[in-house]
Amino acid sequence: MSDDMHDPFEQLKGAKAPDPRAEARKRALAAGMAAFEAAQEKSSPATQGSSWGQRLMSIITSWKGKSIMDMRLPIGTAAIALLVLPLGYQLYTTTSMTPADVAITQQVIDKAPIELEVQEERPEAPVANAPPKSETTVQLGRDQVAAAAAEPAPADLDDGLMDAEVARQAAPMVGGNTGVAAPQQLESMAPAGAGFAESAAKMMPAPTPSIMVLPTEPTGDEFTSFDEQRLKAVADEPVSTFSIDVDTASYAYVRRMLEDGYVPEPDAVRIEEMLNYFPYDYVPAESADVPFKPTIGVYPTPWNPRTQLLQIGIKGYVPATGEDKPSNLVFLIDTSGSMDEADKLPLLKRAFALLVDQLSANDTVSIVVYAGSAGVVLEPTVATEKAKILGALDQLAAGGSTAGAAGIELAYRLAEQGRVTGGTNRVILATDGDFNVGIDDPEALEDFIKSKRESGTTLSVLGFGRGNLDDATMQALAQNGNGNASYISSFREAQKVLVEEMGGTLDMIAKDVKIQVEFNPAVVSEYRLIGYETRALNREDFNNDAVDAGDIGAGHTVTALYEITPVGSGAEMIEPLRYGQVTETPAADGEIAFLRMRYKLPDSDVSQLIEQPVTAEAVYGDIADASEDMRFAAAVAAFGQKLKGSNYGSSMGWDEIEALARSGRGADDSGYRAEFIQLVDAASLLKPDTDTDPCDSAASGEVCE
Repeated sequence: MSDDMHDPFEQLKGAKAPDPRAEARKRALAAGMAAFEAAQEKSSPATQGSSWGQRLMSIITSWKGKSIMDMRLPIGTAAIALLVLPLGYQLYTTTSMTPADVAITQQVIDKAPIELEVQEERPEAPVANAPPKSETTVQLGRDQVAAAAAEPAPADLDDGLMDAEVARQAAPMVGGNTGVAAPQQLESMAPAGAGFAESAAKMMPAPTPSIMVLPTEPTGDEFTSFDEQRLKAVADEPVSTFSIDVDTASYAYVRRMLEDGYVPEPDAVRIEEMLNYFPYDYVPAESADVPFKPTIGVYPTPWNPRTQLLQIGIKGYVPATGEDKPSNLVFLIDTSGSMDEADKLPLLKRAFALLVDQLSANDTVSIVVYAGSAGVVLEPTVATEKAKILGALDQLAAGGSTAGAAGIELAYRLAEQGRVTGGTNRVILATDGDFNVGIDDPEALEDFIKSKRESGTTLSVLGFGRGNLDDATMQALAQNGNGNASYISSFREAQKVLVEEMGGTLDMIAKDVKIQVEFNPAVVSEYRLIGYETRALNREDFNNDAVDAGDIGAGHTVTALYEITPVGSGAEMIEPLRYGQVTETPAADGEIAFLRMRYKLPDSDVSQLIEQPVTAEAVYGDIADASEDMRFAAAVAAFGQKLKGSNYGSSMGWDEIEALARSGRGADDSGYRAEFIQLVDAASLLKPDTDTDPCDSAASGEVCE
């Protein structure tokens, strides 16, 4: 190389290198500070007094006299913030500190990349609350972000990477409306190379306090909508007529909901089915010719001492030991895909196995399924061939849709094929609620079941599971089929319905049972029937034998409660008519009411009548003097009213209901009453008593002016 070329290079050896990109450093820092100031000016002002920054500096003396613009942010630290903030947000949204309204789940974060937006330099920053989308997007997975946060920042990061646009985007993140971190917090962040968890934690806001929300009933189950029985004036409507009800599905469903931690919807609470779930020690009938007799009592109302409860109870005749009526049973089983849950088809199989084990050589069993495996699974088979019957049950599997064979018609055809004279011919429908059994029109299905009922084949319905339960249709079909509806929530409930109460489930001793009560206006001013809303009848229906009503099985107990207001008690809620007139009834002197009951024997189409006056001899002056059955029934009624939010009887406290139930527990060999007491305690936690004035609670016993 020539000397001419060598000399200039030699001269450069001693020259001093200029500062690296000083203008870029100055430009980036100025743009970042300007953007931050703009974001602060455009944020929402405080409603009163100074801005939050001024108030904060006036509290902490070390910040007095300093403005945020005077606080120099190291550019390397700001760059690290761009990496740490998204990861801090990720930590924030995946820990117990996450507020309820944050809609990002751990799964979404695991799958979605974290985006960092980098743009070319722009002359001005737009509105701080809505920065424009980047032209260049860098995607980093969570692993890469963690690795980047753990590495120390390059020495020249502040010279090359942090341009004006990056500084502009950083400003709203650290000082805008997000509330993530103030500039003072950012300045005190861990330096580059510190653990990202520690840095992110400094920027997390305090956790949002959680608000306790009462559990509600899951959707999916359907119930008949009804209004609560209203209060009636005896002067206007002295006669009350209704059909008996031996169904217990409501109580079993309510119990399951409460045990699972949910408050059932009001329409799921049918008080008469809760009352009739429990056995009572009523006077038994003497013969099958008159299959029941009434037990009557009148005692003070526990939630309103100025009114009284009139309790009417009957117990079905229990055949003598050794009587074995033949039964022809057809199991119509839903095997659709929705039955593939532990509390549905598997429980159903075990429940029917219990029933089969109770049958004798006089009984036959057939099995029909519909949906995925539609058709006849088992032809009429003598019940002693238990292995064959249980094997057919065990092979059932859930699958497919419910759009299949005419299952209901096929079941009744088999029932007709195996008909027995002088015994029980019954189809037992077991389902989780999908009633597409071959007849789609509900009215046509009810008419079909009615026609079969007239020929002597009845229908009972067993409901299983939750989320698809069509309780309304269950009730309608069972009523039209002269059978009963039960909800099998557990194996223990299956034992109760299909073993302990098998006689009541299968052996009908009376049909079309109706109750009518006429109140004496000289003694009773107002009344209301508690429950039986879906069983109300017209007054003229009582003597019309063509009108269908409820049926009662062997050993079944039925309970009805009226809340009555004695004349002159001061508890009247209905203003008397201006031009009304009470007719003297000398023949009814001393009578509170008059009870009439109609029923038909199983093989008869002509009703028979039972009559009994309600006199002062049935009155108890103190509820403590009433029988244990009466006190317990009152507790169940109070529980049902409070649970469904009654307009009349919901003021009684849970503790008072529990104490009343304990006083009426009695021997309780089955343990069902003890279970009810536990249920009251569960309900008190899910639907706590509200603080009310003592004068608002008639049950409190307080004397209020």
